[in-house]
Amino acid sequence: MSTPVGASATIASPTSPVAPRETAHLGRLDAVGYLICLGGIVRRELLRFFNQKERFFSALVRPLVWLFIFAAGFRNTLGVSIEPPYQTYVLYEVYVVPGLAVMIQLFNGMQSSLSMVYDREVGSMKVLLTSPYPRWLLLLAKLIAGVTVSVVQAYAFLAIAWFWDLDIPAVGYLAALPAFIAAGLMLGSIGLLLSSMVKQLENFASVMNFVIFPMFFASSALYPLWRIRESSETLYWICECNPFTHAVQLVRFALYGQFEPVSCAVVLGVTFAFFTLAVVAYDPGRGIMARRGGPAGDPS
Repeated sequence: MSTPVGASATIASPTSPVAPRETAHLGRLDAVGYLICLGGIVRRELLRFFNQKERFFSALVRPLVWLFIFAAGFRNTLGVSIEPPYQTYVLYEVYVVPGLAVMIQLFNGMQSSLSMVYDREVGSMKVLLTSPYPRWLLLLAKLIAGVTVSVVQAYAFLAIAWFWDLDIPAVGYLAALPAFIAAGLMLGSIGLLLSSMVKQLENFASVMNFVIFPMFFASSALYPLWRIRESSETLYWICECNPFTHAVQLVRFALYGQFEPVSCAVVLGVTFAFFTLAVVAYDPGRGIMARRGGPAGDPS
């Protein structure tokens, strides 16, 4: 019995030239699949952000209130003397702008982690965490999506603060982009690790209060560390060891076209450490999720 002409085009023996091409094509599909997964998670997060206008404006309210109200009141009492990266005496509102911009990233990182707690239990991440894709890829995609949103919010704040006569050079806004990305990755990694430790949304609010406010106030975001050292040596070292301090300093120096190597090393090191811990914690075979019986708490 003869073989149909159409069928002969679709059947290939293991030794035929078609098999190597199919193997290579499947290899490319694996890489393409990774990119599709990454792009899908990032696109979903961006769509959620742009469809929730109130989320965008609420992220700007807190730093703008501090800049336009508190900074105006403290202008004469909390002026900052000459210290790097400033070349002269600066007003208080000029000093706090970098810290307030990174504060937006801090709150966004924790808010993104809050959505991770929900998605992990009943949302899209519940399905993705049971997919063949590796945990590090899924968490990295979530992290990149959150950083993209936080950078957009930070630059929106800087655009409004520009009318406050901050004397930030134009090149500083571009030079600060890598610093904002690094700070966002660090804060998002911390948030991812925290989200792995929380099972219910009700418990996450208390975790945020014990993390966000100590990190923000025990840093150089609102006042220079030499002022803190004058009042308390212990508090000074707490602020010095706070990774949020180094994120603020990295952005502050970058806005004025300078590079802070110590802060950069701390930010990158903390990012790597916390992201690695988050990947381990989300691994059902080794981490915290294993003790809960899988991504949704069901026996696997």
